[in-house]
Amino acid sequence: MDDKHLVAVIDFGSQYTQLIVRRVRELGYMAKLYALEDLDQIHEPGAVILSGGPKSTTDADAPDIDFEWLKSLNVPVLGVCYGMQLLNIKHGGSVKASNKREYGPAALLPEACTGLYRDMSPSSQVWMSHSDTVDHLAEGCQVIARNAEGVPVSLQWGEATFGIQFHPEVTHSHEGRTILRNFLSCAANLKKFDIGDFKRQLIREIRERVGSKQVVCGVSGGVDSTVLAVLLHEAGVNMRAIFVDNGLLRKNEADEVRANFARMNVEIETVDASERFLTALAGEGDPEKKRRIIGGLFIDVFWDAVGDAEMLAQGTLYPDVIESASNAKSKASVIKTHHNRVERVLELQAQGKVLEPLAELFKDEVRELGASMGIPHDILWRHPFPGPGLAVRCPGVVTRDRLDIIRECDAIFIGNLKKYGWYEKVWQAYAGLIPVKTVGVKGDERSYEWATNLRAIVSEDAMTADWVELPPALLRETSNRILNEVKGINRVLYDISTKPPASIEWE
Repeated sequence: MDDKHLVAVIDFGSQYTQLIVRRVRELGYMAKLYALEDLDQIHEPGAVILSGGPKSTTDADAPDIDFEWLKSLNVPVLGVCYGMQLLNIKHGGSVKASNKREYGPAALLPEACTGLYRDMSPSSQVWMSHSDTVDHLAEGCQVIARNAEGVPVSLQWGEATFGIQFHPEVTHSHEGRTILRNFLSCAANLKKFDIGDFKRQLIREIRERVGSKQVVCGVSGGVDSTVLAVLLHEAGVNMRAIFVDNGLLRKNEADEVRANFARMNVEIETVDASERFLTALAGEGDPEKKRRIIGGLFIDVFWDAVGDAEMLAQGTLYPDVIESASNAKSKASVIKTHHNRVERVLELQAQGKVLEPLAELFKDEVRELGASMGIPHDILWRHPFPGPGLAVRCPGVVTRDRLDIIRECDAIFIGNLKKYGWYEKVWQAYAGLIPVKTVGVKGDERSYEWATNLRAIVSEDAMTADWVELPPALLRETSNRILNEVKGINRVLYDISTKPPASIEWE
């Protein structure tokens, strides 16, 4: 994609940096994240944002930036947290270590509700996460906002260089979106993010790269791989879409996936390898070994079906690109220890034969792209499903009986979420098995059966997650049905753990 006139977000290591890119996209502009070592890839940006970061600007190895290069761009600049402190130093000021780390909500009091704080409240909640504070301001620096104690938390140099001590990208900063919008309004010729134009450009690029070659892609029925397959189909290239049934899917899922692709007039090839996976997993209870078995066998099965591939298409999304950018070499090394079949993917990558057309999109943008191609709403809003399937919802040994119990519990839970109108309010939900037998009473007899855990969370991209306060009536009906209809379960629990510290899945 053409990088001119976009918002260049420079990464200093903040856990929230990805969110800055996302928020700018939500405001309708194209944004990309750049590592410090990749600044030579930035050409004629429309604006620059310097992210926060875990380091202190007073550290000997603190990340730095070429200030003369930054000034030469002659575009609006916003420094967030670490970025503000760095800008203050570059302009001739200084920073000192604070006596305590400031983390959490704080009051933002703009000096005037103009400029960066146009249309803002006189007092607004923002989210702080820093251990340093501004000590000395350079000549010509203007304080444009303070906190409740009168400490400067926002600075301005010249007409369009700003610094803010807080994180406008997180939802805890109540008017952060307005601040970002006001900053972007200072820029001229920013590239708009229009999904229709983006789709047309993707299709042109796919046709140019693929030509007459055959491209293969794996499909799971999830949003990402579905949109990828439909995009390739719409581009009119020679495509093979392969669906591997690993025997670890939800109830009737293989049939549902085939039916969904038939609705979209996209032909897929199904490989039923369920017996191979269950045999390979027999007796193994260690979660990491289970993942390695599933991942390695999937690669075997997929490439056996593919044969000689001229090109491979993958549904990589932008969060995947961001996450892997800094340690791609180490990740590739880990993958290769899982199974040498991945070397084929690495070879194709080296040859420029791996196609990742969704690699600049976030999940919500992928859904928007899918909608623009006519993919039905219910397919686009299917909940995410883990690659290892129900194996990560079955702690301990995976058996056919345990999987069947999970499928029945899950089908009841998901069915009730849809019945009560909660399915699309939840980012992901499932039922899993707790491999601990508990005493119960069924009829006139004592029972000794498993427990099931229900989990429903809200999230943006699975980086963090919060549990959902579902209506008691929904939970009660779900519990009653599971206890009455699913043989082998006599106890139903609802998981109210956040991520962190808990993960979304149990294994």
